[in-house]
Amino acid sequence: MSIEKMRLVNIAGKMDSLDRVIQKCVDSGCFHIESASSSDTEESGFSVLHEQNPYRETLDRIVAVDFGSDFRFRKTDYSDIENESLESLSEYVSGTSEKLKILSEEISENKNSILQYEQIIAQLKHLQGLDIDMAKLSGCKHIHVRFGRLPCDSYSKLAYYEKDAFAFVHYDVDDDYYWGMYFAPVECLKKADKIFSDLYFERIWLPDYVKGKPEKEIEDVNKKYSDAQAKASELEKRRHDLIETEKERLNKVFCRFKALYDCFELRSKASVIKDNFLLVGFVPEKQADEFEKPLSKIPGVSVVIKPPDSDVSLEVPVKLKTNKFTNPFSLFVEMYGLPSYDGFNPTTLVAITYTLLFGIMFGDLGQGLVISIAGAVLYKKTKNKLCAIISRIGLSSAFFGLVFGSVFGFEHALDPMYRTLGFEEKPFEAIDNVNIVLGAAIAIGVVLIIISILINIVTTLKKKEFDNALFGNNGVTGLVFYSAILYAVVNFMMFSKNVFNPLFTVFLIVLPLVIMLFREPLGCMVSGKKFKSEGVGDFIASNFFEVFEFLLGYVTNTLSFVRIGGFVLSHAAMMSVVMLLSEMYKGASPVIIILGNIFVIGMEGMLSGIQVLRLEFYEIFSRCYDGDGKAFEPVSVNYSPELD
Repeated sequence: MSIEKMRLVNIAGKMDSLDRVIQKCVDSGCFHIESASSSDTEESGFSVLHEQNPYRETLDRIVAVDFGSDFRFRKTDYSDIENESLESLSEYVSGTSEKLKILSEEISENKNSILQYEQIIAQLKHLQGLDIDMAKLSGCKHIHVRFGRLPCDSYSKLAYYEKDAFAFVHYDVDDDYYWGMYFAPVECLKKADKIFSDLYFERIWLPDYVKGKPEKEIEDVNKKYSDAQAKASELEKRRHDLIETEKERLNKVFCRFKALYDCFELRSKASVIKDNFLLVGFVPEKQADEFEKPLSKIPGVSVVIKPPDSDVSLEVPVKLKTNKFTNPFSLFVEMYGLPSYDGFNPTTLVAITYTLLFGIMFGDLGQGLVISIAGAVLYKKTKNKLCAIISRIGLSSAFFGLVFGSVFGFEHALDPMYRTLGFEEKPFEAIDNVNIVLGAAIAIGVVLIIISILINIVTTLKKKEFDNALFGNNGVTGLVFYSAILYAVVNFMMFSKNVFNPLFTVFLIVLPLVIMLFREPLGCMVSGKKFKSEGVGDFIASNFFEVFEFLLGYVTNTLSFVRIGGFVLSHAAMMSVVMLLSEMYKGASPVIIILGNIFVIGMEGMLSGIQVLRLEFYEIFSRCYDGDGKAFEPVSVNYSPELD
């Protein structure tokens, strides 16, 4: 898969057509807008629009309305209100907002009243049994009374103040407090207040309307409390009914104003001179003609479509080409970074290698099918690309489970199938063939590294980066050196043959290293450029260590693929532990097998996925991919209540 071809679009016209043009660009769904002020096409005298968005105030009012925690603004069709004037819609928003605000204030006040009644009832309950008229008690002229509670620890300390002119009478006791009141003459009140404050007395304030005896007052407050609760239910119902009646229309009004708001914000991307505007952007090549048609029908508007690289000041955005299978794997490519417009789209490579490597590392028919089904179900509900990836790699795991003969950890469950195919027994047992497994893992790594180098050679040649393509560690020279070393290692390990004769050593080992050392001046020589160096000594020193780093990279990158074999063996080992435990505790065998499979699917499945992604990013991408491109983002309306 390659990268979608783009076209640069210049749109010019009169200012009175700007809003219509922007609306058409948004409706097209394929226009990636750029700031016209940064374009090479900018002429002297052009300026950028700095305007206050006229739709923000109404949007702020809509967003500020409290619809309840369950309500969410969402994209919806608002064509049935497009003929209504913006003024009438704004008045509708203000009216509805005011109604809800009044109801919310009433609900809040009523809640405060309910809370107050609850506190008063709790306080009065401690006064029950007192045959005292509260109005007469509070109306004393020469003696004042304070109601409250005194900590039990402080009650015993009152004996120290027996000579002071006050009296404390308690009428209720619990584990922590003495509930009561203290009396003091008016002239001694300040001193009494100071003493009780030091003893951590907590005063209780009774409302003015509590004037009778406590039992009667409790009865009266309980009635008020019941009335307030009934009113709360009635207010909540009125608010709920109003929201249910108006929320759909308010959502449509929000969507209309949000579309107008976002389109108006795009005016800042235009360059303006006198009564004319200029918009600049990119569209996919295959949609360019379709994009131009509605714009060309607007009087006074001209559309000029150019090659994407005709304006060197603008970076061409990237849209990856994918198919049904590879599309979800673009998630990993985007995580690393999109390619440049003239670069390499690695999505297909990632899709194939990630799927195969995960299947090899986590090969089990039963567990693979479980992963695939779970991924498919989650993707159907969430449309998350990661879930789609899981459904694909699960099938790969199931396929390699057939190869390895493993079904939920049962290593001989597929023996009848093998015998039907003509095998006497299971053809391959990973645990018994450790060297083969690890060797195959390294072989896979070698193949992928060579593929990565070949891809880098092609892409860098297209960009005319000759120092990298021909003389770099991931270029032709690096490929020759890496292949020579592999050839020598394979001959030595498999055939005990030493291939390091003088010609081999000089031309395939030493010469490539020297070429990599002088790759920069050689690249400049091939491309016809002049090489600039800060000094011979600095050049040789820095490049020597870089070449040494290249050598280490060949070794570490190749050996890194041993983890593929490691996970093949660890998967078999973990399931053998589960089976051993199930045999030791036969009474709980089904439970152990089920829980063991769940653990392995969750833990090792996640680790395998992470490790394969690491191989993609560090061992493959680092050799053939830059990831410094800019995403193609067509202008659209974002139906989110958050405003810039």
